[in-house]
Amino acid sequence: MTVQNSDKTPSRKQRLQEKQRRQLSVVDTVDKAEVKVRKAEAELAVAVAEAVQVFGDERSASEGLDMPVEAIRRFVGIAANETALADETNPAGRS
Repeated sequence: MTVQNSDKTPSRKQRLQEKQRRQLSVVDTVDKAEVKVRKAEAELAVAVAEAVQVFGDERSASEGLDMPVEAIRRFVGIAANETALADETNPAGRS
């Protein structure tokens, strides 16, 4: 005679599948967040590069934005890379 339990515990396979499902869900969430961060960083880089033009140089932009010069340079570099990538993908847009 076997005893049937209505509150059957999940099998190892079911537990593993559930764990993998949660892991994949978390990886997907992180991937989506990384895309948002890269987009925001690119937008910030363009704004910082514009600030450098408005303020006249990196040092003045650093003071005006209360941001270290190293950060200004990093964002200006990112903006330059974004512009170069945009030019490569859209050569018709060049003048």
